[in-house]
Amino acid sequence: MTSPTLKERVQATLKSEDTEGAFELYVTRTPGYLWALLFKKLHVHPIAVTLLSIVIGAAAGFFFYPDDIRMNLVGMLLLVWANWYDCADGQLARMTGKKTLIGRILDGFAGDVWFFSIYLFITLRLTWASAPWGGQWGVWIWLLCAYAGFYCHSRQCALADYYRNIHLFFLKGAAGSELDTYAQQRALMHSLPWNRKEWFHKIYLYFYGNYTRGQERMTPKFQVLYEWVQARYPEGVPQALRDKFRVKSLPLMKYANILTFDTRVGVLFISLLVGMPWIYPLFEITVLEALRYYTRHVHEKFCAEFTKELENGEI
Repeated sequence: MTSPTLKERVQATLKSEDTEGAFELYVTRTPGYLWALLFKKLHVHPIAVTLLSIVIGAAAGFFFYPDDIRMNLVGMLLLVWANWYDCADGQLARMTGKKTLIGRILDGFAGDVWFFSIYLFITLRLTWASAPWGGQWGVWIWLLCAYAGFYCHSRQCALADYYRNIHLFFLKGAAGSELDTYAQQRALMHSLPWNRKEWFHKIYLYFYGNYTRGQERMTPKFQVLYEWVQARYPEGVPQALRDKFRVKSLPLMKYANILTFDTRVGVLFISLLVGMPWIYPLFEITVLEALRYYTRHVHEKFCAEFTKELENGEI
């Protein structure tokens, strides 16, 4: 019996090929897997890898501050490196069984630190730079980047993450997805006591619950469908409905991937290479927001259709 190829070994670490594109497989997941193998051999803990990714990714933003292409290229390489480590920590945790709450928190926190640093240093770079209308950016670049980062970026990533987990829920069931609900997280938070052992977990659940509530508020028609599915099929979603949902959901996974890391970073790099980093926040506000709206519209539409079929007993 032949041993599995590198590609097959990497694919075995993925949650689903449905939610991973070819670019992610070869450019992100495969290098991350190779780093994970090295860290496993060196007995490095996954949390240490996550901390390294946070430091490297935050440092990348600093190199986007100078209007110097060589410095900017260093920042690009650092950001790619940080993303490899961000993939490696999860793969390493699954390989070694060293999964911890603090590791999960830090993993989710890593991307926020990277992009806060990126926005901060791009904003500082452009504050006194010439703007397209002939004057200086001044306070306007701070407003532009604040809106792009705190509003657009966060909503885009949260919705993309939610749609991936919804897809995995119908594809693999509850065990193969991280489709958490606000009600579950709040109930769990209230069940924990305020003591030395549980206080950190309790605070985490408070903020994570708020995150899931934001996702639920963006997807009201899916929430109705989800309630119907849970009520009608407490033992698990039947295969017929899972197959029908996958047919509708699968085409949206490529858009969910665009709304996360690779595409936005590609545009960031291009904007730096042409010396116009303001293109990046503008891209998030226009193109990615339009894509978020379209993806949400399509998803909500077919969720409403499935709910109607359930109400009519057609499924």
